[in-house]
Amino acid sequence: MAHSAAASARHGDFLGHPKGVYVCFFTEMWERFSFYGMKALLLLYLTKYHLFGDRAGLDLLGAYGGLVYCIPVIGGLLADRWLGMRKAVVFGGVLLVLGHIGMAFEGTAATRIGGTLVRDERALNITYLSLALIIMGVGFLKPNISTIVGKLYPEDDPRRDSGFSLFYAGINLGSLFASLVCGYIGEAYGWKYGFGAAGIGMLAGLAMFLWGQRYLDGHAEPADPDALRASVGGLRREWLIYLLAIVGVVPIAWLMWAAANGAFALGGDVSLALLLMLVVLGGVLLWFAWFTGTRCTPQQRRQMWALMALIFMALVFFTLYEQTYGSWVTFTDRLLTKDLVPALVIRQGTPLPWSMLSLLLAPAAFVLAARMSERAPGSSAPKRMFGGAIALILVLLVRDCLVLPQTAGSLTYLGALFLVLLAPLFAGLWAWLDRRGLDPSKPTKSAWGLVLGGLSFVPLALAAQQVGSTGQLASVWWLVGAYLVLEIGEMCLSPVGLSAVTELAVPRVMSLMMGAWFLATAFSETLAALFGKLAAIEVPEGETLNLADAAARYAHLFWLLMWIGIGCGVIAMLAAPLLRRLMQPHR
Repeated sequence: MAHSAAASARHGDFLGHPKGVYVCFFTEMWERFSFYGMKALLLLYLTKYHLFGDRAGLDLLGAYGGLVYCIPVIGGLLADRWLGMRKAVVFGGVLLVLGHIGMAFEGTAATRIGGTLVRDERALNITYLSLALIIMGVGFLKPNISTIVGKLYPEDDPRRDSGFSLFYAGINLGSLFASLVCGYIGEAYGWKYGFGAAGIGMLAGLAMFLWGQRYLDGHAEPADPDALRASVGGLRREWLIYLLAIVGVVPIAWLMWAAANGAFALGGDVSLALLLMLVVLGGVLLWFAWFTGTRCTPQQRRQMWALMALIFMALVFFTLYEQTYGSWVTFTDRLLTKDLVPALVIRQGTPLPWSMLSLLLAPAAFVLAARMSERAPGSSAPKRMFGGAIALILVLLVRDCLVLPQTAGSLTYLGALFLVLLAPLFAGLWAWLDRRGLDPSKPTKSAWGLVLGGLSFVPLALAAQQVGSTGQLASVWWLVGAYLVLEIGEMCLSPVGLSAVTELAVPRVMSLMMGAWFLATAFSETLAALFGKLAAIEVPEGETLNLADAAARYAHLFWLLMWIGIGCGVIAMLAAPLLRRLMQPHR
């Protein structure tokens, strides 16, 4: 506590929060920019450039998405035990930069020669290796950058929740810019430029973190430096961890290859990556049964059961949500118009997104404001300058949303845009309801999230039916409506779930239960790909897409997912009173 107070006095706060929080904010903004920028392009890149079928593309997307959320469990444990968060974040950042550089190597487009599909296997092997580097990099960076934010506040600091809200905004801001910049550039200028932009973003994030280490006040250092320096098998433990992580990239790259090529699949749809996640999930469930049965008091056992139920709700919701990077992208690419206001769109040439400037302007404004506030602690000039930069960023953002000719990849920005807009509204709504004693319990909020997640598929199902009956592309505004409903659902469920982990988990296994939350997200990525394959479309050589058949397939998938979301939401609603009793004294 004294150390934190001394650090605060030394560096001063900025806009009411420790400056280290802004360092984490911009590092995570850039990391999410690179991650979601690449993800917005991945399925389209595989299907349109390397001519993978929908099923193979979705298999790779599901395996990649699943492992991205599996590995952070290991990265978090290594950082807690030996590495410390700062070293883990830097190492993860380096791996991410290397992975994104590799993704920029697109090779030669696939062609058909005499009825035989010829692909650039060298370029694809680099893609698999690059995806593995990104998976391992996220595993070291993601869990630890979040933990640093919490450590920057003293215990019982009332600013902690708003600090995490600020950090969460950085995640969504990075996702928003990713789609508008990488998603657009990748299809408009070339895949390598979109992936390259994501790589440059991650490099900027790593540079921001290295620059801002002095603002972390020593909270991210190894818990036991001597243990980290100790020799293990003739090698320092720190270097051994790095070496094993790099070696681990190879089997992950092999799993990516196996997923894309349908190799070693068990029972058709069960890939090796899915099998690995099933084994990990089974292990977690066995541990959970043992721990709650033998190591918990009755009250702790009830709370842990309630928490596992909320985690299961999150698994179902994110299975629905991850369609936004799978079936929603291919549906938009094939069956929807793309421009929100066609009359405003620039038709001449290929315009560049001005949001590229925003990505540089925001962290540069913070660096300048931080320096100014240290030189003149009482001056309001740094705040005015930073506020002016944010206003300019919003203007550039609106311009890109309206005048750029949108693509299926760039339109994924809608999710992050609605999250940014809805976050302050929901924060105010929950506070307003709480003052009147009407704030719903966490299980009730999560249940509503599931219902809304299911309802978000209704606009798209109706759009698919419209295409089937008219033979014409449906309006992009169906997609806008779907994203709005989906993100309202996410605001009900996602923040609640993360909060529940910190409230309901037994303190000594809190990290493991946070790992279970990530594992649920990992499993949902793979399940989303399996569901997406129900609408997989393989166009025979020499033929064009049959709009009526494609529309029917998408409509079937969307109605099915609607009923799954609503059905699970109704069950969760009925179970909410029981879960609320299990959670007591929490709500």
